[in-house]
Amino acid sequence: MKPYHLYCRAYQKVMYVAEFVLPWHFPKITSGAGSVKKAAKILRQNQIDNVIVVTDKGLRGLGLLDPMLKSLDDAKIKYCVFDGVQPNPTIYNIEDAREMYLANGCKGIIAFGGGSPMDCAKAMAARIVNPKKSVADMGGLLKVGKKIPTMIAIPTTAGTGSETTLAAVVSNPETHEKYPINDPHLLPAYAILDPELTTGLPKHITSTTGMDALTHAVEAYIGQSNTKDTAEKALEATKLIFRYLKKAYDHGDDLMAREKMLLASHYAGIAFTRAYVGYVHAIAHTLGGFYGIPHGLANSVILPYVLDYYGETAYHRLADLADAADLQPEDTSDKGKALAFIAAIREMNTYMNIPDSFEQIKEEDIPTLVQRALHEGNPLYPVPKIMDAADCEAVIRKLMR
Repeated sequence: MKPYHLYCRAYQKVMYVAEFVLPWHFPKITSGAGSVKKAAKILRQNQIDNVIVVTDKGLRGLGLLDPMLKSLDDAKIKYCVFDGVQPNPTIYNIEDAREMYLANGCKGIIAFGGGSPMDCAKAMAARIVNPKKSVADMGGLLKVGKKIPTMIAIPTTAGTGSETTLAAVVSNPETHEKYPINDPHLLPAYAILDPELTTGLPKHITSTTGMDALTHAVEAYIGQSNTKDTAEKALEATKLIFRYLKKAYDHGDDLMAREKMLLASHYAGIAFTRAYVGYVHAIAHTLGGFYGIPHGLANSVILPYVLDYYGETAYHRLADLADAADLQPEDTSDKGKALAFIAAIREMNTYMNIPDSFEQIKEEDIPTLVQRALHEGNPLYPVPKIMDAADCEAVIRKLMR
């Protein structure tokens, strides 16, 4: 093994051990059709009478917030709504939300939407408790260090798992950088999983967010920092996604499929929060920062190519995932099952009209894309096989149209 690879593995081992002493907590869950109306009760139980709701203009325009806002009005809870979140939340979104929180004397936070509103809300919360630190100062690991205001996370997509993760991914539009803030203090206190909020999702959002959840489960499971719980959650998420994602895609009003996908996303979120992700995410974050490619779409396209790269180092784990997905390949060896699982991912992408490449990637950008992806991935991510620059470039070139 190369010296740098040894360094990465040693770093990952230290992080794995250190995780057992971190202040983990996962959100208390409220679920079921119409459960979004219970937000007011949760706030009252926590003696919070003034909150900021962080969301985006699209969700607000669709009226998805109305039942929850009415419940706040009925409970006489004051609120302000920040709806300026962009698809890849920027440092400017975060600062604007923070100013609204402080100006209105808020005491709690409701993050309402997909991964972007939740990332914005978490980063805003980190800035609220660290007024002397910039967003960039908190990029990386364990740089928040303080308890954030009580947060209720209400996902409107079944994919990011952000309601149960310690990460907030932010973008700097000036430098085209996209990077995570990772700290257990960012974990929301509560999560509301209401399938009625997801029934109106466009098909392309259902597909890419569902594949985002699958990416979380896969990368967590095949990595080298699993615990018994993360492995179980990743396998269960994979099982649910293969059983219900196409149903949710084909029949958007199927409440059972929608609820099962929310649960799958939640389980996958728990899995990767403890066990980390891998190079799929490192490359996806880089493409998102450079070209504005939505995160779920990026993960969907990249996933099979990175699994191809891992090869035999991931076959045993991928075979387990193939069993969870109830695949029945003729070749029942680990390799046969693993290759069937990767093929099934490609088939699912094709079924849901997800492309297999990106036209945005430019030749002159490749060196920077490689450098930024590896800066995120190494030495932190406990992947089956460590990439060097040539490996990463080869994968990125396969993504070019």
